[in-house]
Amino acid sequence: MITKLDLYKVFIEVVKCESFSKAAKELYMTQPAVSQAIKHLEKDLHIRLFTRTAKGATLTNDGQVLYEYVSSAINLINVGEKKLMESMELKVGELKIGVGDTISKYYLLPYLEKFHTQYPNIKLKIMNRTTMELINMTKSGDVDLAICNLPIKDPAIQVKKIIDIHDIFICGDKFKDITREAISFETLLELPLIFLEPKSNSRYYVERYLLGRGIKIKPEIELGSHDLLLEFAKINFGIACVVKEFSEDYLDSGVIHEVTLTEKIPKRGIGACFLKSVSLSSASRKFISILEEGQ
Repeated sequence: MITKLDLYKVFIEVVKCESFSKAAKELYMTQPAVSQAIKHLEKDLHIRLFTRTAKGATLTNDGQVLYEYVSSAINLINVGEKKLMESMELKVGELKIGVGDTISKYYLLPYLEKFHTQYPNIKLKIMNRTTMELINMTKSGDVDLAICNLPIKDPAIQVKKIIDIHDIFICGDKFKDITREAISFETLLELPLIFLEPKSNSRYYVERYLLGRGIKIKPEIELGSHDLLLEFAKINFGIACVVKEFSEDYLDSGVIHEVTLTEKIPKRGIGACFLKSVSLSSASRKFISILEEGQ
């Protein structure tokens, strides 16, 4: 079925070729089909578009007016299609990623660098927020995808887990004696505890797990960043709950020590979160694949 857009494309080609027969060759159509398309358009618009001459076809005054607008519209469509193809091939575009400070520093940076190296013409926009803020930004369209601490339970959000992480407790030299053998959660509660602020998804996960075992934590210190947890434990303010994968430099250097528990906190993950109702852009899909390749 021929559409109005198809008719206008035939119209533009006849103008360019100044001939119905030449336009037919360019469009791989028969001349009668081209003539029929123009007649159809003229009938719809109630005007005459061309004057046929021995040399071909010239625009009428009405046809000239229409041509100026239609040619602009067709050019914009062509430019749009070209830009779309470039975007699909990652030659142009923008990728907006939401991520927490800790994940950005300890996990995401190498992958951002790799993506930028491979696709330098894709503009990266990185926004740092808490997990819940990132989910809201994803739902409002302010970011294309968010790299978050899991679990995330939101019916509008699809989650693709990228890596596993483990919540552990660490201490400085002052408390090193408790690392000689495994201790229970009950024993742990007798020590000065350092946790992230309650709004943190990491804090919520550990706190909920302990509550499920009838254990309610009462931290002596609550901090706003993972780095501060490490530093406060290092200078012996107490026992800090941290992510092991983000604490390896401190652990390997021996400035902090892992507290062994008789019951380990189940692993959780970090994942890419995006809207279920919206198809991922080519840039978003490629970035997720780079994250997956790195595991």
